[in-house]
Amino acid sequence: MDYSAANVSLWSVIIQLGLIAAAILLAGFLRSKIPFVRKSMMPVAVLAGFLLLIVKQTGLIPFNGVILETLVYHGIALGFIAMSLRVPGEDREKAGRLTGLKSGALIVSTYLVQGVVGLIITIGLALTVMPGLFRAAGLLLPMGYGQGPGQANNIGASYEALGFRGGHSFGLAIAAAGYLCACIVGVVMVNVLARRRKNRGGASGTAQELTVDYFQDRSEIPVSDSVDKLSVQLALIFVVYLFTYLATRGLTSGIAALSEGLANTLNALLWGFNFIVGSALATLLRFLLGRARRARIMVHQYQNNYLLNRISGFFFDVMIVAGIASINLEDLSGLWMPFILLTVAGAVVTWLYLAIVCRRIYGGYYEEGLISMYGMLTGTISSGVLLLREIDPELKTPAANNLITGSSFGILFGAPVLVLITMATRSNTMCFVTLGLAAAYLAALLVLIYCLDGKKREA
Repeated sequence: MDYSAANVSLWSVIIQLGLIAAAILLAGFLRSKIPFVRKSMMPVAVLAGFLLLIVKQTGLIPFNGVILETLVYHGIALGFIAMSLRVPGEDREKAGRLTGLKSGALIVSTYLVQGVVGLIITIGLALTVMPGLFRAAGLLLPMGYGQGPGQANNIGASYEALGFRGGHSFGLAIAAAGYLCACIVGVVMVNVLARRRKNRGGASGTAQELTVDYFQDRSEIPVSDSVDKLSVQLALIFVVYLFTYLATRGLTSGIAALSEGLANTLNALLWGFNFIVGSALATLLRFLLGRARRARIMVHQYQNNYLLNRISGFFFDVMIVAGIASINLEDLSGLWMPFILLTVAGAVVTWLYLAIVCRRIYGGYYEEGLISMYGMLTGTISSGVLLLREIDPELKTPAANNLITGSSFGILFGAPVLVLITMATRSNTMCFVTLGLAAAYLAALLVLIYCLDGKKREA
């Protein structure tokens, strides 16, 4: 085997990881030394991502887009598997029984808000100053903001095949703008929320007195054991991820055997949301390990919450830096008016809608729920976690888990949205019909959220 630099496949991953590591260290130094950056509360991972994005645009250092996208894809799953393996403490705040269901309804209702606003803008432009505009283009707003670059790419490409010239690039550009919106607007709002907490006499991420119990439980495997604790945590995470791959592959193969058409619709969705399968399997493993201990089959607890928090933080940091660095600014080619109107309106309307509904759902941790949902519903689930960690560094509130459980229920609630996206392309009249149906479905989900909430809200 050739171990020299001529073997590009051998060294490419290491080079990209080295660039990400260097950017994180430089960003950390800049944040600690530059007062403006420090006061802005710009997360180190976001700053590092923008540094790499600037360097990438200069062309001075080669970047492998495939590797960056791979790191983003796997980082989401590995980070959430690590979080799901954590053993809940008695004093840990928990969401109500229906919070996951309500979070799913919230996520899909936000898609619908974005879709309604998007359709109003593109239909309005098509009827006035841009008569040749593809009217269903407004539905790329929830695909880019709410679903992320994967769905924006797929739906944009399908719209382009149906006559929307530049639809593929337009969808990707909205997704890129959504991620930037999540980072920039999200950071501004994190500052606002932090100031509010300070004025109320509270503080997030304040220093706490650390004891041995913070780093490990008394029932854990001893430090002097033959295998390192960090190795055990990583082994648990990667075993779960292996079974995530096997389960997803088996499920998609089974669907393909039943129906090729159904497989074309669902397979990309299952692989795209593999972190949900991983989180479910991690939760199952955590449950089985707990039952084994209660049955005295196992003596020690193998999970270490402190190390699992650190590992999930590592995966999220790498994922965020790689995600920003992988943005291709050249995807925005033309269509400036609808692009600007959609992205700005999407950012504002999404915040206003979530600010109202999140207060109803997340009573005891409203700010954490709001900022995490805004990050996810303008960018990706990774940007939601990124913003959340600025006001909940240890992820003590259920807000991060709500992103997972909500996404699971969101798949079920989101099925009609896929129908609407296809329906809108059939004719100009169907665009208006789609607009009305989307508004009606939005109203139904709001009734569901508020009725399930009831008079007594769980903190």
